[in-house]
Amino acid sequence: MTLPEEEYAEIAADAGSGRVPSRTRVVAARFFGTRQGRLGFALLALLFLLAFAGPLVAPWSYTDMDFSAFMRPPSASHWFGTLQTGSDVFALTLRGAQKSLTVGLLVAVVSTAVAAVVGSFAGYFLGWTDRTLMWVADLLLVLPAFLILAIMSPLLAAGRLLLFALMLALFLWMVTSKIVRGMTKAIKEREYVKAARFMGVPPARIIYRHVLPNLASLLVVDATLNVSAAILTETTLSYFGFGIQPPDVSLGALIADGSRTALYAPWTFWFAAGVLVLAVLAVNLVGDSLRDALDPGAGGGR
Repeated sequence: MTLPEEEYAEIAADAGSGRVPSRTRVVAARFFGTRQGRLGFALLALLFLLAFAGPLVAPWSYTDMDFSAFMRPPSASHWFGTLQTGSDVFALTLRGAQKSLTVGLLVAVVSTAVAAVVGSFAGYFLGWTDRTLMWVADLLLVLPAFLILAIMSPLLAAGRLLLFALMLALFLWMVTSKIVRGMTKAIKEREYVKAARFMGVPPARIIYRHVLPNLASLLVVDATLNVSAAILTETTLSYFGFGIQPPDVSLGALIADGSRTALYAPWTFWFAAGVLVLAVLAVNLVGDSLRDALDPGAGGGR
């Protein structure tokens, strides 16, 4: 096996200074060496900071109503204006961003973890384990996810964010699990895996120590892409009233409310829509840069 010239140069440079570079360090150097990587990371960090630290300095809470300011444009007292109820749009937008980003991260972690476990066990054991797990994946692939989530929306009362994230994750792992299954079948034939099996290492430990680390690049990129997919799915469900339920709020619910008044009160729509676009753009930039950093042969690179 030969190393890419770029990686060889980095390792040679570190070898000259007497240090042995770790893979994490090489990937991080590649990631922050690209303009889109730096931009995506900075944008995402800024959104998280704004969503979770912004309410600490905001003059209004998302539950407050100013009965002296209905449908007012942005001003010194209401930075993003107010709704027809007197609610502060800035506070509501930050609350919606909190919910959407939290749902996106939870769904990405859960769906990628399920895909890794199901795909690796199916590909390693094959036989009835493979047939059963892939039958479940095929079944979920043909089910109408949006319809099922809409039917179960009454269960998503306020405070059930975890249940909502789990339901979204239930429909986002199947395709990745099939990719993991195929790659696991190839990895299990390598010499070091055969040696571990011959020495009596339990299958679960082989999968954890030897199979999944070889799939880390795929899983990290998949998790990143699932964040934006989950945010958009949550927003779509909330737009149609099937997502996060009142009195809580999400970006989708805000966009749905703001679309009715966007023509004569654009601040009720465009701030929430802008945050959504920035969040998805930042996650996609980070995902693309991670893919290029983990797999320089994919085409991006520096």
